[in-house]
Order: sequence, then structure tokens, then C-alpha cells
Amino acid sequence: MEVVASAPGKVLMTGGYLILERPNAGIVLSTNARFYAIVKPIHEDVKPESWAWSWTDVKLTSPQLSRESMYKLSRKHLTLQCVSSSESRNPFVENAIQYTVAAAHATFDKNKKEALDKLLLQGLDITILGCNDFYSYRNQIEALGLLLTPEALATLPPFTSITFNSEESNGGNCKPEVAKTGLGSSAAMTTAVVAALLHYLGVVNLSTSSADQHQENKNSTDLDIVHMIAQSAHCIAQGKVGSGFDVSSAVYGSQRYVRFSPEVLSAAQAAVKGMPLEEVIGNILNGKWNHERTEFSLPPLMTLLLGEPGTGGSSTPSMVGAVKKWQKADPENSQETWRKLVDANSELEIQLNMLRKLAKEHWDAYKCVIDNCSRLKPAKWMEGVTEPIKAEVVKVLLKAREVMLEIRNHMRTMGEAAGVPIEPESQTKLLDATMNMEGVLLAGVPGAGGFDAVFAVTFGDSSRNVTNAWSSHNVLALLVREDPQGVCLESGDPRCREITSAVSSVNIK
Repeated sequence: MEVVASAPGKVLMTGGYLILERPNAGIVLSTNARFYAIVKPIHEDVKPESWAWSWTDVKLTSPQLSRESMYKLSRKHLTLQCVSSSESRNPFVENAIQYTVAAAHATFDKNKKEALDKLLLQGLDITILGCNDFYSYRNQIEALGLLLTPEALATLPPFTSITFNSEESNGGNCKPEVAKTGLGSSAAMTTAVVAALLHYLGVVNLSTSSADQHQENKNSTDLDIVHMIAQSAHCIAQGKVGSGFDVSSAVYGSQRYVRFSPEVLSAAQAAVKGMPLEEVIGNILNGKWNHERTEFSLPPLMTLLLGEPGTGGSSTPSMVGAVKKWQKADPENSQETWRKLVDANSELEIQLNMLRKLAKEHWDAYKCVIDNCSRLKPAKWMEGVTEPIKAEVVKVLLKAREVMLEIRNHMRTMGEAAGVPIEPESQTKLLDATMNMEGVLLAGVPGAGGFDAVFAVTFGDSSRNVTNAWSSHNVLALLVREDPQGVCLESGDPRCREITSAVSSVNIK
């Protein structure tokens, strides 16, 4: 038996910093860049003598990092002990395994626990794979002498091996880092592992990757269990209780999100201090999870673009720390800036939802406007528009742009006051130029900002012009797009699917 689950990466379009505090909301878009977890038994049969074993064999493989680790999972205490590892540990997957097995113990009756024991005695063989868009392959593309374009990125094989920033490791004094693109790889990875294991062990019954089936499942108890376990494992692995928007979008897909109260994970933090894990998980599953999520996705005929500037990454924790320090030092001005940001974020959400409504009720007029605007600069969008419905669509588009410029202005103000580059000058020039191009609705820095990435929302074929313009500014446009779907089961190993697709393509040619 083999179970394959996948979970998407994310782009936080609005709500950077604010989303850390209730009741502030953020708009988070899930993407077609997905992390996969493959779970199957290590041993085909359970030998009679193995019933006396007090442990479960666990094998963790990450082909992209050329890593393989072996563990012993205590069947009594549900703790993992690493017995062999080719490289450094993966706390996200380790916590995901422990918390998931504990969830099975906490929810199963005696009969189900016997079946669980038999399954665990066969061992757990876990493989993790992340789509290329989670990682930076800029150096490989440049080494091949190719231009920094999505087409060059597309020539790389799926799940390409990941290189490390070893030249930045200060002569070996600190370990080299994997270069990432800010799509939330740890949250997507944790969620995929939790989902695959929960389904494999029989705790939940997830749907396949069909969007219709997933829609039916969006409010199901099964997804809620995946969410609670993944949030807990992720928070403990990273050593702090974050806002959780990245895990929430990995589970449920694109959404408007308001964080849960940190107290809901006090039980998980108690586990670190020695409370029995099964008891901890029981408390977590029965806890009052008060996060809020509302369905959200970009209006039709709009494309999300993400660009990697290659100007060096930013440390989100240190930037968040600087903003918090500013809030304490200057509460009056910081609260005023936050209030303006909250209002502007809310207004952008209203305009985008209005566009979705107009598209649903007046599709032909909406489509005509989007097609026209894709070929024009924003200043000319209203020219020649006489029909009231079309004029209404254009007005909403222009209002959304105006609000986005407000948001960017407030984010820059916050960054300058806190002494951190939330929208660095280099990004400002790039984003201003992008927003003035034909067919561009929005552009900004996602999440906490900094030098990690830029995003744009475009109409129709105008995305090609944007990616070409970005390339000329040394910005690599990624292949990632919005996909509102969250976690789901897959039909098989994604590597086999890619091989089959490649063979079919060759045969067609």
C-alpha cells in the first residue's frame, strides 16, 4: 500500500505583519507549487517475533537533498530516535511523524489500535519531494549560460537536486543554507507528511486531487484534523507559535485568514516539557481553534506572477522583531499606521470580491474589459468605455490599483520607522515600473517583504511582457501560479507521472 499526498505553497498578498495579531486578516493565495509526501511500508510482512518489538522502523528520504535517515519510533512513548543520518535532521518531518502517530493513538479504540500496531510494525518509508518553484535555481541557470526566464526554468527536470549557498557559509563556520523562494516550503512539507500519514494510518479519509471533491471536503472534519496536527507539528518544529497562515493555506487552499489564539497550542508546548504525547494530541484535537478562514481566490482571467530578484534573502524573524520593537517604542504612530493598513487591506479585498461578483453576473462585459485592459496601460483603461457595466468594471480595477499603492506606501512607512527594508528602494523602482505596464493590476512584496520576492497580478497575455521586463532587470519570473486547492491525495508518485508525460511528449513529436 502506498499513499501520496500533496500540499501547496503560498503567497501572502496582504496582511504582512498585521496577520500576527487577531483580529487582523490577510489574503493568502495557494499555488500550483506543491510538496509531496509518499508513505509506504518498509517490510512487506510482519514476522511473529516482531510483535515483541517496542519500536517502529522509520525511513526518511529526501532525493533532492541526497539525504536518507533511519529512525526508531518508540511504540510506547511515540518518540523518535535517529539511528543513522547522512546529513542534518529535519525537525518538521520528525514532529509530523510523532504527532500523527500520536493522533492515531488518541482517536482509535482497542480494535483499531491493534490494526495500527500491525501497520506500524511494517515500518514507515517516507519520501518527500518539493516542486522546483520552492527553491532558487538561479545559479544553475546562469551556469548553463541561459537567460533568467521562465522558459529556462522550465528546462530543468522536475524535482531537480538542490544546491546549497556554500559560498556564503563563512568558510565552514556555519552550515550552508538551501536557497528558497519564500513559498512556505516547511509548511507545505509538514502538511503533506501529516496528511499522507493520517490517511495511511486510517485516521482520516482524504479526497483525490479533483477540485470538485476537494470543494465538498473543504469544511470536513478530516481536513480540520490535518490542520490541527500540521499546525502543532510546524509550530513546535520552528520553536514558536506563528500566525499559521502558511499551514492553513497548505490545508485549505486560497483564503482570507485570521489567526488562532496562540493559547490553543499551549498543550503542544507542554509536550516539549515532558507531557505524554498522546495526552497532548488529545488536548489539541479537542482545543478551541478560533482561526477564521473565508474562501477567496483571484478574480477570473487574472494571473499571479512571482519573481525572484536575486538580491539576497531577508530574515523574516529579524524583520518581525524590529517591527515589534518599533510598536513598543512608538505605540501611537505604530497603531495609526497599522489602522491605515488594516483599512487598506480590507478595501482591496472588497474590490477584488466585487470583481469576482461582476465576472459572475456580467461575464461578457467583464471579459471584454479584461481583454482590452491587457493591451493598455492603466491610464488608458477607461478610454472609449461607454457601457455602464464595463465602466463599473474599470472603476473597480482602478480602485484596486489605488488601494494597492496605499498599502505599499503604508508598508514602506512602517519599514522606515522600524529600520527594516520591507519594500527596499530597488523593489520600489521595480514594482512602480511593473504597475505602469500594460495589463498589470497589482504589484507588491509578499508577506514580510524584503529582498526575497515580488509579485504581480496581470491580465491575459500581458504576463509575458512582465516576465520579459523582469528578466531585463535580473529578476527571474517563477513558473508558479495561483491554484486555490489545498491538500489532497495524489494518484501516485509524482516522479512517475513526470516520466510518463515526458515519454508521451516525445511520442507525439
